[in-house]
Amino acid sequence: MSVSVCTFNVNSIRSRIDLILRWLKEKRDVDILCLQEIKCEEAQFPFEAFEALGYRCAVNGQKRLNGVAICSKQPLSSVEKLFGNDILDREKRLIQAQVGETLLLNCYIPRGGPESGERHDYKMRFFDALAAYVETLLKRQKRLLLLGDLNVALTDLDVYDPEVFEGAVGFLPSEKERMRTLLETGLHDCYRQIHPESRDFTWWDYRTAGIWRDEGMRIDYILASDPLCEACLGIEVDLWTRRRRSPTPSDHAPLVAEFEHL
Repeated sequence: MSVSVCTFNVNSIRSRIDLILRWLKEKRDVDILCLQEIKCEEAQFPFEAFEALGYRCAVNGQKRLNGVAICSKQPLSSVEKLFGNDILDREKRLIQAQVGETLLLNCYIPRGGPESGERHDYKMRFFDALAAYVETLLKRQKRLLLLGDLNVALTDLDVYDPEVFEGAVGFLPSEKERMRTLLETGLHDCYRQIHPESRDFTWWDYRTAGIWRDEGMRIDYILASDPLCEACLGIEVDLWTRRRRSPTPSDHAPLVAEFEHL
């Protein structure tokens, strides 16, 4: 039986819970839901709402900022929230769990900032630390999924207009270089493998109502090691949660992949 895996930056789980529950009940019953930017500590996470739908959740939360969670209908084991690295552990941006034979790494990369600033430096160092960690994992773990909001649009196809984004955070040459280094550890961009020429996005600016003109960026990813990339049956952006006025949407849309098995 195939397994559906989703990554979704919800931009506050407590603000978005009604929307997410409606989506899961009415539109898409995903097996594994990886959330970023939940913006709450573990004690404030709505465990009961997900448990009522058959999920068990692991949460690495932070007050008002960041935070990640994995909600799964399949058993989770070996959950990790600390990684022994000051950069990866400084903010709550990473959570890891074993699902069957697959190691799942849910990640929220820092947004960054201008290239001369501290936030850009933190983003670069986070990418470096993450790539080194993934490289170590892949020496002993052949089935690895790294997914989440990676805050980089890698190619011209990943933005609605490359000229508009030239010099913008999320489309900087230094950010793209770090993203390529992460892929070179042995991971593949599942979306681009299946849709090599498509121009689809996962984020649209609230301020410009860009969703209604499809003026967005593709900054959310599902990256897979060789065996899982080969097992990916399909992947798509689900716009149901984004193209609506109520319940209030996140500025991201879910990215959902179907795998033959994990």
